[in-house]
Amino acid sequence: MAIALLDEDGGSHEVAGEPWTVAAADLSVATGWTLKPDGLCRGEVCVPLQGRTVATADQAIDLVAWASALGYPMAIDDEHRVAALAPPPHASSGAEVGADAPDLELPDVDGGLHSFSALAGRKRVLVTWASWCGCRHELSAWRELQDELGPLGLSIFSVALDNSPEDARPWIEAGDPSYPVVVDTAHVTAERYGITNVPSTVWVDEAGRVVKPPTISPGDDQFRDFTQVDAAKHHDALRRWVRDGVLPDTTATAGTTRTADGQLALAEQRLGAFLLGRGDVEAARRHLDRAVELAPWDWTVRRANIALRGDDPFLGEEFIAFWQDWDEAGRPGYQPMG
Repeated sequence: MAIALLDEDGGSHEVAGEPWTVAAADLSVATGWTLKPDGLCRGEVCVPLQGRTVATADQAIDLVAWASALGYPMAIDDEHRVAALAPPPHASSGAEVGADAPDLELPDVDGGLHSFSALAGRKRVLVTWASWCGCRHELSAWRELQDELGPLGLSIFSVALDNSPEDARPWIEAGDPSYPVVVDTAHVTAERYGITNVPSTVWVDEAGRVVKPPTISPGDDQFRDFTQVDAAKHHDALRRWVRDGVLPDTTATAGTTRTADGQLALAEQRLGAFLLGRGDVEAARRHLDRAVELAPWDWTVRRANIALRGDDPFLGEEFIAFWQDWDEAGRPGYQPMG
């Protein structure tokens, strides 16, 4: 027998064993972590076990103890023999000012891979959006900025936090972008950069350091009445940075580190989406609902789940009720540039 293990990047692996004791060799192949005398090691990194036991008498791995030792939030479905990992909360500290920007290697709608680090040596803007957001209409506005500032050393890298490439495809085709646009169905971008809402941008300098953590940054003012954010404020600051090297004021925009519950919510969402793709609808809904309980104000979870369940993420009753509650709560997680 085997279980399905969804790794921290959303990849799916079959691992031999019984829930939740698995073959050490299979787990090592799936995740890169190997049990050694020094602890759990991957490459040059070793995590000491400090007295914790993760191996059984026959040298299989207790998956729950293993995940706990590494700090991985893990969602489990016993009936369907599926487990999903998310990175530890500290993994999203890469969005802090001065931190090395985490790399991303993600596919476009046709499966071609694009790496964020391939643009190193230039100023970069990571733009996140989704088909369930009005920002799906803004790709052409980002194209205009790329065409204006690209010759001066700027590269835009656009990520759709979507449930499938086909959800994003019509908006990418309509926007006719002149920059890479990829689709992140596993939401690793949200995990690594602490993003809980879109449209968010992160700025990265030529040396690969974050100079502006995630802030809400619409491409244009089509939805200004809703966002209450003036797109020009972001774009003018971006022009000053690209043209004159003027760093943005980040005193009021601290980088976001996702909470333990927030990371577990992403694991639950990953598990729910996987089960939904297999046709296990009832089980999928349980995990998607659990994700919402854990991260009620995280739009990358909440609104994406509305779309996953086939409900209307724009004008449906659930979304309208959610939006009203969120607005009355002071729009948590919706931070524009200071």
